Amino acid sequence: MRILALGGPGAMGAVAVRVAAGLPGVTEIVVADQRLEAAQSLVRRLAGTGTSMRPLRVNVTDTGELQAALEQADVVLNTVGPYYRFGMTVLRAAIATGTHYLDICDDWEPTQQMLDLDEQAQAAGVFAVVGMGASPGVSNLLALRAVSMLDGPVRDLYTAWPADVSSSEAGVQDDEQLLGPGGGPTAAAVHWMEQISGKVTVVDGGQLVRRQPLQPVTLTVAPGRSGTAYVVGHPEPVTFHRSFRPTGKSANLMVITPTTLAYLDLLRQDIDSGKLTNETAAADLARPSVGRGLRATVSSLGRKGPGTLPPFFATAVGTRHGSPVTVTARLADTPGVATLTDDMAEATGVPLALGLAQLLDGSPVRPGVHPPESVIDAERFFHDLACQVPRLRADGAPDGVVVDVTPTDVEAVWS
Repeated sequence: MRILALGGPGAMGAVAVRVAAGLPGVTEIVVADQRLEAAQSLVRRLAGTGTSMRPLRVNVTDTGELQAALEQADVVLNTVGPYYRFGMTVLRAAIATGTHYLDICDDWEPTQQMLDLDEQAQAAGVFAVVGMGASPGVSNLLALRAVSMLDGPVRDLYTAWPADVSSSEAGVQDDEQLLGPGGGPTAAAVHWMEQISGKVTVVDGGQLVRRQPLQPVTLTVAPGRSGTAYVVGHPEPVTFHRSFRPTGKSANLMVITPTTLAYLDLLRQDIDSGKLTNETAAADLARPSVGRGLRATVSSLGRKGPGTLPPFFATAVGTRHGSPVTVTARLADTPGVATLTDDMAEATGVPLALGLAQLLDGSPVRPGVHPPESVIDAERFFHDLACQVPRLRADGAPDGVVVDVTPTDVEAVWS
């Protein structure tokens, strides 16, 4: 198949292109970006892979350029963000040109809108997977693993990811993950500001509702694994409401230190009041101001921390064999050994390419717009992921996933 990698030179796109170049069935990869020089540079860097590659300048806001590029491809890997700006544009164009589609969309708003294009995609024979990255993506398939251990309705379903896996002087992520090559904030950083501000969608009482982000959720996910994580806007509760129908609560959480949380909360207040935009807030996060840093330090003193929670997991509350249980599926981790989520480009780009692998090899394809948990074979995915990232094979988990099933008082798990 011919692959169009939109945003291919970006950090996450470049990882996806590198892995995709080694997949059987890929005849050509067109690395497309509005920065032609960046696309050319990646093509030169991967020249020895044996897969035909060529660069292409494409501005996704130019309908003619975008459709012309899509018409020459069988599948598009879309890593152009933030998705609340560009997600619908690219998916609509892919449906119009009959091009299969995968992305790493991590904004809940366009996820809802893109899922609503399901009938149009079916009519066009287009197979689309929305959110095939780390979170969403790996998190959805961990949730699927956890839910599969229950034999009754899902009550509560949470996913969580590590927000500050690296530290700077303010406790936030490294500049490299927040600032692009030109010194401006990355799409991922702008996305983060969008999802900590305003109101976000979660599930409460089995219904989709809007809530203020950064609210604490204190939970015990397994023996010796407890702490507090914080609500952030993300697609998982939106797609889980469709896929698993939790009767209680569902949200995506950040496993985050109190200092970083306090700094984000200050940015949230300034975004909501109009003092900052998503872009200026993201730039501030990358290079924290002294004043906000001091205020965050004081504010963090009254906030709960992550305790012994694993950094990346999904946890479901329900029943197994008629008894209440908490089932937690997490990526294996070994103290002192870097895990997949320490490099967000790898954590996001590798799963995208592995999702493509399941389309390439003739796995059953249902036209339509789908979240990962509905169409991706989780057992195969985690086996392939562990092959790509052998260090995940820790804790005696051959496929990189550890599942804990703990008898529990359902009412006492969440507070």
